[in-house]
Amino acid sequence: MSVEAARLLLMYAVFPLWVAAGLADWACHRRTRIERTSGLPENVFHWALFGQMGLAIVAVGLLEVNAAVLLLVFAAFLAHELTTYVELRYTVPLRAVGPFEQMVHSFMELLPLVVLALLATMAWDQALALFGRGEPDFLLRLKEQPWPPGYLLSAFAAGAVLNALPLAEETLRCWRARRA
Repeated sequence: MSVEAARLLLMYAVFPLWVAAGLADWACHRRTRIERTSGLPENVFHWALFGQMGLAIVAVGLLEVNAAVLLLVFAAFLAHELTTYVELRYTVPLRAVGPFEQMVHSFMELLPLVVLALLATMAWDQALALFGRGEPDFLLRLKEQPWPPGYLLSAFAAGAVLNALPLAEETLRCWRARRA
């Protein structure tokens, strides 16, 4: 696979699927009335998960893909998995997590691995260098050939409108229910 093909898959397949999965997950939480079951603590987990993956996505969009970015995305993935495990241990006894929501979670857990695979394809020499086959580059620097500004703006807007705003609405519902 070419670097360009991997980049296009990241931009126009993986990222939109991730945003859609986040919106679907929020809809599941709304349908199961998170504010009356697991409440604000689960919502705080959702913000942490959003932040972990948001950091990785910003790095992928703005920084040269090298050993540092590969490790950063991998670390974000590990943090996301650990947070997900702790969140589910808290949530499952308090709220029904149905089959559809479980499938949505599967996407949200698998897509970071797809991102890592595509990034490794884009910077194969750096992926190998992490395993001792070459010199890893651990400098974080802006892309020499940045993604189109219109795409970056649209991606940011999509994440804000379709993920951050629904999460904020969830926070408000949980806060109101907690105060009542």
